[in-house]
Amino acid sequence: MTDGKHAATGLNTLDSLSVDVLTDDVSDNYVSKTLFAVSEFANVVLGGASVISGEALLCANLGFGLRLVSKIGGKRHTMLFDTGPEGAVFVRNCTNLGIRLGDVEAIAVTHGHWDHMAALPAAIDKTLEQGGRVTVHVNPGMFNERAIRLRSGTVVPVANVPTPGDLEQRGAQVVNDAEDRLLLDGHFYYSGEIPRVTPFEKGRVDHLARTRPDAPWEPDPLLMDERMLVAHVRNLGLIVLSACSHAGIVNVCLHARDLFPDAPIYCIMGGLHLGGVMEQIIPDTVDGLRPFRIPHIITGHCTGWRALHALADAFGNAVSQSAVGTKYTFDARRSSSR
Repeated sequence: MTDGKHAATGLNTLDSLSVDVLTDDVSDNYVSKTLFAVSEFANVVLGGASVISGEALLCANLGFGLRLVSKIGGKRHTMLFDTGPEGAVFVRNCTNLGIRLGDVEAIAVTHGHWDHMAALPAAIDKTLEQGGRVTVHVNPGMFNERAIRLRSGTVVPVANVPTPGDLEQRGAQVVNDAEDRLLLDGHFYYSGEIPRVTPFEKGRVDHLARTRPDAPWEPDPLLMDERMLVAHVRNLGLIVLSACSHAGIVNVCLHARDLFPDAPIYCIMGGLHLGGVMEQIIPDTVDGLRPFRIPHIITGHCTGWRALHALADAFGNAVSQSAVGTKYTFDARRSSSR
């Protein structure tokens, strides 16, 4: 058992962090981006494409997955933050970007939903095929069965995610622990449970779970298995990655501030889950984010267009939209990252 604040104190400060968007809901080379982002067209050319074509580009699909490369001095680490919903598309996207999965050392999984984990077996297979060894970080709450209750009242199960046993059988080392931990020489902080403290972030009312196939479906609005990942880049601050923000992005930011009180949040990136049944909390979320004065809010996946518009109206150029194939570089030495 690890005290969260104790683990957080060991987080090292990076010289740089690059983030490649391997899976996201949106494919859009023309969406407005930050100054430290490079769009898909340029990245597939760097990956080996000699002609821009449909076959050279990436596929967008429901889900989220990032490649993270961190550097401190001459030390470099590579990991994945989720993968996405479908193995063949994930591998194609990596191939078109010229990304070698054999360099991946760790995979941090945020929560037990198929659109974040279903491509995990293919990612492990390709990593091992390319000569790598990989550790997958999960927690026991990720492996309950899940379902969605439609407006009609019909309960529709969603696909089960690969189990720790499945992942180990493929050759991955699995750390299945509810507590927080530092990853890759302290380059990254992978959280434990995210406290739910705001009065308005109450989760998904349509979300159900059960612990075994013959058990009844029970409400599971809070998805307490969700985790965040944090990196600290020198001269910039915290990069907070929240793939779906089922905990609520304000709760995520509050937890990051509690864990790292001496470092400002420089960027939050990921899905904010403010679409569909969550749209009613958009105004409270905007107000809840104001005190943090976050320079960069990069929204993706499940944020929803209404939330993106509301955030852009409130925070202007601080807000941009993620898109598959984009590369972000947070570098302490580059003024464009400030």
